[in-house]
Amino acid sequence: MPADRFVAQLNVQVGNELASHNQYLACAAYYEALTLPQMAAFFYRQAAEERDHALMMVKYLLDTDAKVEIPAIEAVENDFADVVAPVALALAQEKKVTDQVHHLYRIAREETDFASEQFMTWFVREQVEEVSTMSDLLAVVTRNKNDLEQIEEYVAREGAPEDGDPTAPPIAGA
Repeated sequence: MPADRFVAQLNVQVGNELASHNQYLACAAYYEALTLPQMAAFFYRQAAEERDHALMMVKYLLDTDAKVEIPAIEAVENDFADVVAPVALALAQEKKVTDQVHHLYRIAREETDFASEQFMTWFVREQVEEVSTMSDLLAVVTRNKNDLEQIEEYVAREGAPEDGDPTAPPIAGA
């Protein structure tokens, strides 16, 4: 069984991932309302990915006989000043999640909880990709904020979904 301290923080992180899911849904809806289907689809995919991250954590807790406690989730930002704002928010959110993931990894290491440390390794790698993707998207959206078609073309070209990661932890309910 994982360390109690790790379990408590992983349950908190489940809520953080679900909050990210909801925030990305709000971003997707914003872009869909602007008739930017590529940006909307990108954020719908991001939302699904965050939900999957939460369910990976739930599955780990279940598989290790730890208690699952789904926390309350705060309201998300629904109003944005322009097409750049949701991406800037998403990048800030990914950086925050990276800090949260590193904190969980640190707890596992401090508790000599080897299985939990190994579990968190995938998330550490994943966050490098997430921050990089959002950083690139923010640069493109900022540069092309007055040319929405350029943004859509970039996302269509670069934002295509990848095949599943065979090294990813299992997802609860999948």
